[in-house]
Amino acid sequence: MIQGIIGRKLGMTQIFGEDGKAEAVTAIEAGPCAVIQVKTVAKEGYNAAQLGFSEAKRLKSPQRGHLKGLGQFKYLRELRVDDAEAIKVGDRVDVSLFKDGDLVDITGISKGKGFAGVVKRYHFAGGPKTHGQSDRHRAPGSIGATTSPGRVFKGQRMPGHMGSSRVTVRHLEVFAADPTRNLLLVKGAVPGARNGLLLIRKSVRGK
Repeated sequence: MIQGIIGRKLGMTQIFGEDGKAEAVTAIEAGPCAVIQVKTVAKEGYNAAQLGFSEAKRLKSPQRGHLKGLGQFKYLRELRVDDAEAIKVGDRVDVSLFKDGDLVDITGISKGKGFAGVVKRYHFAGGPKTHGQSDRHRAPGSIGATTSPGRVFKGQRMPGHMGSSRVTVRHLEVFAADPTRNLLLVKGAVPGARNGLLLIRKSVRGK
């Protein structure tokens, strides 16, 4: 059985629960997705299902051949499955896969922050603000290790590109699932900007 779905982030809002408590939730347009390809251990070396999501305006010839008879899908993503024989090409996956209270792991591309310094990127404290240090407030400080080892270690935290990377947030609780509107409400924030692509999977690790 497929344990995940592709979705699009719609934005955040708040909803009042039965106890009157306000919950911050993220609204996600999840599916419907179609099974485009089934991969098996015998042929590809592993079991997986390729899902298609969102209608594409134009497709190149190889893409049309791959999707022949299934529709025009803009996004294709792969999910591992335990039993590939239980799935066939053309099957539909929708929000009914989830129910209230389920825990999910959501993967997306985080918001890009551009080139950032160490104070913003790694929460460095910066240099002293007194004793004549007029230009050291947000500087990283010394990075050298003198003659031993005489080089900068790999992974040294320095200014650089921040954000725009693949991020997974685990164990988010499903507040509500509405198959009629393909709507999934998840407690808390998920990675990425509005309209960003998301991969929603049932959590496999214990919380």
